[in-house]
Amino acid sequence: MTQALDPRAAELLKLLIERYAHDGVPVGSRTLARALGAELSPATIRNVMADLEELGFVSSPHTSAGRIPTQRGYRYFVDSLLAPEPLSEADLNRITDELVPRDRTATDMLQAVSGLLSRLSSMACVVTVPKRNVAVLRRIEFLSLSGGRVLAILVVNQRDVQNRVLDMGRDYSAQELEQYANIINETFAGRDLFTLRRSLVNELLEAQKCVNQLLHEAASLAERALQNETTEDYVIAGSTNLLGFQELADVGRLRKLFDVLDQKRDLLDIFDQCLSATGVQIFIGRESGYTVLDEYSLVTSPYMVNGQIAGALGVIGPTRMAYRRIVPLVTEAARVLGTGLESR
Repeated sequence: MTQALDPRAAELLKLLIERYAHDGVPVGSRTLARALGAELSPATIRNVMADLEELGFVSSPHTSAGRIPTQRGYRYFVDSLLAPEPLSEADLNRITDELVPRDRTATDMLQAVSGLLSRLSSMACVVTVPKRNVAVLRRIEFLSLSGGRVLAILVVNQRDVQNRVLDMGRDYSAQELEQYANIINETFAGRDLFTLRRSLVNELLEAQKCVNQLLHEAASLAERALQNETTEDYVIAGSTNLLGFQELADVGRLRKLFDVLDQKRDLLDIFDQCLSATGVQIFIGRESGYTVLDEYSLVTSPYMVNGQIAGALGVIGPTRMAYRRIVPLVTEAARVLGTGLESR
């Protein structure tokens, strides 16, 4: 656990982070001195900055005499110094006006909150589909068709039957398909489709490792049958907003991030963590556990429907995002979204 800073060092760290979040350039001692007026001398500020750098809270880029916050500095800031600013009446009204209209469907609301948060934050926003709308697999059957095709019959929830024709590229015998269906039903029946496909992908990898061809074929068939179930797990908006931040303007890095956002890889696990937590969570840089997000921060919050956690939403942006503004935005959007979905 990081030792608490003395009030003077904490004040300077807070000021430096807020100034860097606003300007996006390293902050020098003179800038801090002007902001503080006559409270501290430039020499004192330089000494404190040197101490903060030694402690790992700030660093000095090679191209500038100014300093920028480190991941450790941001973490101390959000844990100990962050004071979220109240949302303006205009923002509160905008959130309510865009999310509350009675004629909106649940899908409309998810798209609306994602687009609204991306515009208000000027960053990317991700909103998960409510879990209460996710179907539960009761049984799956496979029937052989001509031309290397297989008919997958999914019994979902109590009586809903869904049929999917899969182009598998080879013919399967009825005995093969019965074996595969039995494996899936014995292992996965009763699981919700929100997480089932991810489990099947893991089973495919494990089957490859242990050369279990039967399990591999069964998981492959089921995974193909459920592909359409996960295409709408998330609603994403504002990815291109990230192009506007100079420190993120690395084409290769942005391409990898856009790939993650488009394919929704890795974000599944991060948002699952949010579903088991209360209130806002902030992942800074490497804290997410995914290399592609090392230069980004993710501010998330679960949203509640009828007293139960139904999903989560979050804003993705640079580590220098204005946490004072983003945290209350995410909190209020989650509250209004959950309230709105209760009436749908």
